[in-house]
Amino acid sequence: MPPAPPTTQAVAPSPAQNASAQNPAPPNATSNGAAASTTLAATSTGSAKIEVPTGTHIPLVLHNAISTRSARPGDPIYLETLFPVMVDGHVAIPAGSYVSGEVTESPRPGRVKGRAELMIKLTTMILPNAYEVNLNASPSGAGTGGGETTDKEGKISGDTDKASDAGTVMKTTVAGAGIGAIASRSASGAGIGAGIGAAAGLAAVLLSRGPEAELPRGSTLEAVIDRPIYLDADKVQFTSPGQASTLAGPPNREPQRNKVPF
Repeated sequence: MPPAPPTTQAVAPSPAQNASAQNPAPPNATSNGAAASTTLAATSTGSAKIEVPTGTHIPLVLHNAISTRSARPGDPIYLETLFPVMVDGHVAIPAGSYVSGEVTESPRPGRVKGRAELMIKLTTMILPNAYEVNLNASPSGAGTGGGETTDKEGKISGDTDKASDAGTVMKTTVAGAGIGAIASRSASGAGIGAGIGAAAGLAAVLLSRGPEAELPRGSTLEAVIDRPIYLDADKVQFTSPGQASTLAGPPNREPQRNKVPF
């Protein structure tokens, strides 16, 4: 007699299995959840800002020389920060950060009146980690080695040369008087010669320009921030104050006039 076929016993599904079958997990639930968490973290990190307030002074050193003799509007200007800027005890802008801008105006000195002037605007700053930020700042306190001055609007003006003008007229007057006296051997001749000498000296002054406004390589100045700079907190996590390049300062310069009328 053949053996009886084996019997199978049905097993009732457990409650957990029933719940799983009734509520299946949506596809890609795990990956979507991870993406959402990452996006949230990135949003939270991106919203954190460090503010460098209006009026902050950033000390700079100039890398390329500028002079009203040759500068034109639009010419670039390149500088570097000399000292770190701290915000709440943390380094926000390290020394050695690069700053760039451009010349906006560069009128030369006049022959009769008018001082040389340089107007520049500072537009961009690049931190040592290559993080680039927009900068809206005006120059202040330029140290050029000469007689240039900076007003509250950031205009850099060349030195005046009034003493030299007076000296030129005086020298030519005295020389003319001496030549007239020798030529005529009389006081009237000396007077005529003095008049001629004075006229020659005045002509020399009128035909020559005043001192140029110059910013030699190594000149120092300060950038004064016109409006707040907001830095991404995750991009300014510096642990070192940074280090600026070593540039020699500008030489001492005495103002000189051009003696050639052009």
